[in-house]
Amino acid sequence: MASALPPAPSPPASPPTIFSPARRAALRARMRRLQQRPDAARYIMDDMVEDVLDRLSFLRHAPARALVIGDWTGTLATALAAQGCAVTRADPVPGPGETPIDEESPIPAGEGFDLIASLGTLDTVNDLPGALLHLRRALAPDGLAIMSFSGAGSLPALRAIMLAADGDRPAPRIHPQVDVRAGGQLLQRCGFAAPVIDSRSLPVRFGSLERLVGDVRAQGLGNCLARSGPALGKAALARARAAFAGQADAEGRVTETFEILTLSGWRK
Repeated sequence: MASALPPAPSPPASPPTIFSPARRAALRARMRRLQQRPDAARYIMDDMVEDVLDRLSFLRHAPARALVIGDWTGTLATALAAQGCAVTRADPVPGPGETPIDEESPIPAGEGFDLIASLGTLDTVNDLPGALLHLRRALAPDGLAIMSFSGAGSLPALRAIMLAADGDRPAPRIHPQVDVRAGGQLLQRCGFAAPVIDSRSLPVRFGSLERLVGDVRAQGLGNCLARSGPALGKAALARARAAFAGQADAEGRVTETFEILTLSGWRK
């Protein structure tokens, strides 16, 4: 009697859809429009760019070919080009001088990049392990990837304010966030050599809820969840403003914290 055929292997499970690609694209497009204003906040990207340059100087890593993702200021590309590096700029919503990129798909890299810097985009991809794998595969041998994005612990004040605003019906408004431990596990799982994971806090004081929300939107950190909560009505907005006032110090200001998680590793 013929033996039964072994069961067919199960197809790989698709990652859950946490973020809406369409809302993510709209969020970044709005960010670019808001950045046209002379007083637009950009301190988070400035901090990320400075950190990348500091790390490269400390490691004495002088890339000949680099891919810079997400730096809509162009500052990092300019600094690298001044050092003789050939730079490709890319963004999920490209602006002038940038190429489109989908971090969840293979990245055309030719012989590979000596440096990939991904700034402020990986916290809103649905398949983060897959995106990290694509980045590692786009590196040249001995190439370095530095990936910074909003991490666990970000926006605690705004989170509390939104919970107060929603009352007994809390809605999803703040993105799920990756912490240092999970980041380290991801780097090891994706095959990066000599992984380094760290998180730093960027505290900022605000005099109004509107300015806090405005800075969040101007830096592309708004809500792009696939299943987002409803817009705040008048009563909920009043509760949000009261919650902001309840957190304020003697000068009427609330300190919000932005946690920046940075993952780095090599392709050996």
